[in-house]
Amino acid sequence: MWGRIRALVVKEFRSLWKDPKVRGVLVLPPLIQVIIFAYAANFDVSQARLGIWDEDRSVHSRALVERFEISDAFRRIETIDNPQAASAAIAAERVVAVLHIGPRFAADLLAGRPARVQILIDGRRSNTAQIVNGYAGRIVEAFARERVGTGGGVALVTRAWFNPNLESQWYILPGLVAMLTFSMTMMVTALSVARERELGTFDQLLVTPLRPTEILVGKTIPPVVIGFGEAHLMLAAAVFWFEVPFTGSLLLLYGSLIVFLLSGVGIGLAVSSVSQTQQQAILGVFLYLTPAIILSGYATPIANMPEWCQWLSLLTPNRYMLVLSRGIFLEALPLELAWPQLWPMAVIGVATMAFATWLFRKRLG
Repeated sequence: MWGRIRALVVKEFRSLWKDPKVRGVLVLPPLIQVIIFAYAANFDVSQARLGIWDEDRSVHSRALVERFEISDAFRRIETIDNPQAASAAIAAERVVAVLHIGPRFAADLLAGRPARVQILIDGRRSNTAQIVNGYAGRIVEAFARERVGTGGGVALVTRAWFNPNLESQWYILPGLVAMLTFSMTMMVTALSVARERELGTFDQLLVTPLRPTEILVGKTIPPVVIGFGEAHLMLAAAVFWFEVPFTGSLLLLYGSLIVFLLSGVGIGLAVSSVSQTQQQAILGVFLYLTPAIILSGYATPIANMPEWCQWLSLLTPNRYMLVLSRGIFLEALPLELAWPQLWPMAVIGVATMAFATWLFRKRLG
């Protein structure tokens, strides 16, 4: 049995490696995607374009404006002197926000009355708008404490755990290792049987002494090995190139990846079993991957989704692996805290592999 499976595994690796297009797909896209996502998918906001509308033009208003100008979060783009200009600057996306200081700012400040400052923000990019609003609020609050002593002499000191500098790459890359590995493993698996059908070699495979279960095992091992290699490549890029700290157990990460990849292989084999061509297999993979990645919480928190989406996300292994990957990277997640994420992912893996086996047998029958 194992000799027949080994022969099929060797044949799978050779067929993948002989095709130069496949070799390129296995090596270059993951590296390119890691680099592009790490640099382009950045939730940090720096040097945001700011318009200044200062109606007061006093020493105090200029001091506040200077606070914004010396901050790394903002850079001054233009001076505005009327509401129409402020609206036009935001509508044309020349600025992300406009700082509006009213004509009685200094008078109210010196009289001990609330000196209101308005920040007009482009709300079309809601995430950026929230971050810019937070930056502006902190600058104004610090200015008020210094000038009029509000806050009763109490200073707020913030300390961020697990990500001291709040760098978004530390949040993005651990999740990216899981998402890209899963995508590549599913793609290789889904194309395996479909490729055999297109080339006309699937019928030849059926007349060999290999049983259907042995064919499935032989089709499972190469994608898992390839996915494991891709994960190593992206893990090295995250740690050594982007300097994301890896604080947890490498053994726990490997074990989690194996369970995760097996669930991906099960889904990929199911897609491959019902696909007659490689084009159909690719479409089937994307049909699953897009909602799975969205429901995983990679881009937006699961808690912010509707309740039915939260329940649906429990069926995707991506949700659990995302928590494990980020936790192992940044929090040194121990096994007792990783277990609540591991066992549902293992159940999904067993279920998908069982379904793929049943579907494969049915298609053979």
